[in-house]
Amino acid sequence: MNVNAGAYNLHVENGKTYLLRVINAALNDELFFKIAGHDLTVVEVDAAYTKPFKTDSLFLGPGQTTTALLTTDRGIGKYVIAISPFMDTVVSVDTFTGTGYLIYNNTLPSIPTIMTTMPPVNATWKTSVFAESLRSLNSKQYPANVPLTVDHSLLFTIGVGIDPCATCSNGSRAVAAINNITFDMPTIAILEAHYYGIKGVFTDDFPGKPLMPYDYTGVQPTNLQTMHGTRVYRLAYNSTVELVIQGNSMLAPESHPTHLHGFNFFAVGRGLGNFNPAKDRKKYNLVDPVERNTISVPTAGWAAIRFRADNPGVWFFHCHLEVHTTWGLKMAFLVENGKGPDESVVPPPRDLPQC
Repeated sequence: MNVNAGAYNLHVENGKTYLLRVINAALNDELFFKIAGHDLTVVEVDAAYTKPFKTDSLFLGPGQTTTALLTTDRGIGKYVIAISPFMDTVVSVDTFTGTGYLIYNNTLPSIPTIMTTMPPVNATWKTSVFAESLRSLNSKQYPANVPLTVDHSLLFTIGVGIDPCATCSNGSRAVAAINNITFDMPTIAILEAHYYGIKGVFTDDFPGKPLMPYDYTGVQPTNLQTMHGTRVYRLAYNSTVELVIQGNSMLAPESHPTHLHGFNFFAVGRGLGNFNPAKDRKKYNLVDPVERNTISVPTAGWAAIRFRADNPGVWFFHCHLEVHTTWGLKMAFLVENGKGPDESVVPPPRDLPQC
């Protein structure tokens, strides 16, 4: 019987362990997930195993996935399942809490629902504790193959800006950028242009560091206008990359869930303020950092990832907030072919649809 029509109901038996796969399918919200009266044991994120750890709530950015074990040990009862947004800056957000229900078998409809208290909308500490609790297994069976030497040391600043707009009512429009470059989508696919050697579609001069360094989380430049281009960063096959993703404070600092196509990466470090290479690299976790494909960069802070470029092709790197992606907060890595057919981009299928 569906005792809560219109809401999601999860019917469970007492004394069982359930595996929950939780996906944040929101477009523009980082979310907390919680089940009243129950702890969850995290065992996987983004399809990579983690050392199990217990928590009362999950934190997921758009596109992130988390697998957790739920033990049903409460006998009978009806418990609220809730999601609520996270936003620790001045950007407005809908604070509505979405709810479903966990219902033990043999629970009478008249029994009151057990409610829960969600983390505050600006609970930065909660997101930090969750992120820092994630660790790879790093076992003989599941080794954490973290690159210990780095061929490309990159620093990408991410944030928003303002560009002039002659057709806009106020004469300007919001844009977003990486290293002050707003990505322009080409009419011909970059991978197609790369494979066939088509000229004029993209350039491979994306800067590995900001062209004009400044106090990224302090006083911002007076000129908020960005450059535009379809630029990629070229990587040799099997080269290793350290990428520090540095949030900035242009207009408003914000937590950015950032996604890399084509690769898993290791999240080796994170912090608030400006990244300090002399101090912060000493704090890296190079033993068992969590492996994933999307990482939330702290508001007015930074996150450091490492990966090996062993997947040839063209791979986007972008903010997973849909509004920021459409505003141009993205770029692409072009990974060159290796030496053999197993290390090279395969030809397009004969029936590939034409744009």
